[in-house]
Amino acid sequence: MTRYSFAFAALAASGAYAAQGAAYAQCGGQGWTGATTCVSGYHCETQNAWYAQCVPGAGAGAAAPAAPKTTMVTMARTSTPAAKAPATKTSAKAVAPATNKAAVVAAAPVSSSGKTQYAGMNIAGFDFGCDTSGSCSGAYVDPGANGIAQMQHFTKDDKLNIYRLPIGWQHLVGNTLGGALDATVAGAYDKLVQGCLATGAVCLIDLHNYARWNGQIVGQGGPTNDQFADVWSKIATKYASEKNIAFGLMNEPHDLTMSAWADSAQAAVTAIRKAGAKSQMILLPGTDYTSAGTFPTASGPSLLKVKDADGTTDKIIFDVHRYLDSDNSGTHTECTSNHVEDSFVPLATWLRSNKRQAILSEVGGGNTASCETDVCAAIASLNKNSDVYLGYIGWSAGAFDRSYVLGLTPDGSTDQALVTKCFSRA
Repeated sequence: MTRYSFAFAALAASGAYAAQGAAYAQCGGQGWTGATTCVSGYHCETQNAWYAQCVPGAGAGAAAPAAPKTTMVTMARTSTPAAKAPATKTSAKAVAPATNKAAVVAAAPVSSSGKTQYAGMNIAGFDFGCDTSGSCSGAYVDPGANGIAQMQHFTKDDKLNIYRLPIGWQHLVGNTLGGALDATVAGAYDKLVQGCLATGAVCLIDLHNYARWNGQIVGQGGPTNDQFADVWSKIATKYASEKNIAFGLMNEPHDLTMSAWADSAQAAVTAIRKAGAKSQMILLPGTDYTSAGTFPTASGPSLLKVKDADGTTDKIIFDVHRYLDSDNSGTHTECTSNHVEDSFVPLATWLRSNKRQAILSEVGGGNTASCETDVCAAIASLNKNSDVYLGYIGWSAGAFDRSYVLGLTPDGSTDQALVTKCFSRA
């Protein structure tokens, strides 16, 4: 499957469209039918073929900055429904308290508990401004207190117990490869992490760069494996004592050599453990935007060799994504397949035969009848095979507006239809 990033989607002032788009609202893109101009002080900037956004400045007439700059927009909690309501994608509940330990996979056949251990939500924002080339030239959005409130809501009302917190590599290190963690960005991000930890959930740190830095592939002509390991060493050092932290090595690698990527992943795993984070889960993504559909053949065989220093793999979990629209891109409100028979069941069989487990860290759809049918069926399949599927995480809450194509932003504590129908375990 081809997965296109919507990391540029941002917060709008309200859920309704006006003649002009509000600050950071969507203003264009394939299939867009809303406002295409922006309020005073903002211009409509195309981020990719599927998304354009109202960003500060005068547009083409504005002077370009001398060098790429990481900027931040703070998502404030206000009394308006759009800001107050968590932007969500899928909300799922967990009955047991969150833990960091993956269940041991026994030899096939294995009985399933009928419910995955984890179910949760992406809290996006710190990944905004990054695209599939691994460039992060736009502004990120700090979900702030609102993002924390969302996690509190999802934990309390929907019984979620895992949150994925994506962040752009460049944002995190001040746009300097090999640089120290940026005090401002890392500090703001840490507030989100601490808010997540306070809920008792597992908090999954996700480097959202598609296995790239400014178009160059990690370990394949771009950042060296040592540079990739270095950033993970710094992150792991910061959170080594937090048992409910998990590490997602990279969002959606694509168009790369898997054997070389496995070496890069091993370097990062080794660095994380050497930094003192010895008990936490580490998620390994594959190529094809870490597609669940192609993972058994395109990614898994190479990643099987990635292990902890003692040779074990029970805390090394495979990271997969799957969208259910016509081109599997996650860019349409309608779903066309649940992908149970062509993706989730074959992957479960492969995982079981190799005594491994996976987490579906991105899945979702529009608030439509077709997606209610297909997303619910997909989740049911994961629950049925919970011996090998540890959990699933919806895309995406955080700084997304309710108008986002896959937006499942609650209105206060009231969830949208897809959350209520498919994801909530309350």
